[in-house]
Amino acid sequence: MSAVSDRLPTFPWDKLEPYKATAAAHPGGIVDLSVGTPVDPVPELIQKALVAAADSPGYPTVWGTPELRDALTGWVERRLGARDVTHRNVLPIVGSKELVAWLPTQLGLGPGDTVAYPRLAYPTYEVGARLARADHVAYDDPTALDPTDLKLLWLNSPSNPTGKVLSAAELARTVAWAREHGVLVFSDECYLELGWEADPVSVLHPDVCGGSYEGIVAVHSLSKRSNLAGYRAAFLAGDPAVLGELLQIRKHGGMMTSAPTQAAVVAALGDDTHVREQRERYAARRTALRDALVRHGFRIEHSEASLYLWATRDESCWATVAHLAGLGILVAPGDFYGTAGESFVRVALTASDERVAEAVARLTA
Repeated sequence: MSAVSDRLPTFPWDKLEPYKATAAAHPGGIVDLSVGTPVDPVPELIQKALVAAADSPGYPTVWGTPELRDALTGWVERRLGARDVTHRNVLPIVGSKELVAWLPTQLGLGPGDTVAYPRLAYPTYEVGARLARADHVAYDDPTALDPTDLKLLWLNSPSNPTGKVLSAAELARTVAWAREHGVLVFSDECYLELGWEADPVSVLHPDVCGGSYEGIVAVHSLSKRSNLAGYRAAFLAGDPAVLGELLQIRKHGGMMTSAPTQAAVVAALGDDTHVREQRERYAARRTALRDALVRHGFRIEHSEASLYLWATRDESCWATVAHLAGLGILVAPGDFYGTAGESFVRVALTASDERVAEAVARLTA
């Protein structure tokens, strides 16, 4: 029997372990800016909603409670500007990474089908294609792709890792091209609420989709905007035909968001105050780290949104990783996200104020 893991690339984060050890040996301790995992508390109203739903002995539904679907549709219309969104246009999922990794398989893709994703991208887009035994291709301009066997086109705005934001006009051009060629578009918008120098727009906005959700699905997560990475809370919104098919498949697969998590999501999407407060924390950390990196000799590119700074000293990313590890600061090498990132590092904003201040002090010493 051939191991499924043989289809996959080496898990990139394993390569960072020696540098993590170097950073951890710093007298002041490690400042870990490598992984974008939230460190701030889960807002109290969300914790209370989770606890209140803790006595949930029965199986939850894959589609979610009516209250959850109401919360999803309401948020999509209020925050994304989408119109006429119904329960058929939304589907809760067990964290966005699970969806990215298994989507090609759930869509029935395989050998001879192609999955496309940005040249610099979250590695799991490729992993999903490999798990399905589908072909995969990275692009600079999606409309320059050969659409012949292209079945799934990933968009990612704001980008992980670069923080680049696609304009409404760029998104609309891509959606129109994909529809012309019968290509399904999934838009990863998990960082949409973290725009700093740009106002990210959803693929579901009328200026992009023309008021129709045909052939498009947006992916959203509560991990970053509400500090719920540990809850595995995310959802899809868009084409009801696509979501209806995924719903049936996920019923058979038992891919259910837990009942307490569903209640927590309802609370999270109904409150904007905690999102503003978290944005303010990240904005302050971003300003401090950006200024310190620039003073240290770095150039910051893109980074107009998301939880990362895309930084370079015009050298091998691994040389930069080693240099910063010597200061006790751990960052992610850019080539984790594709060869186009080989001279960049990704610096996460997800560290406590105290650790960020420590990093700033070391960079400016």
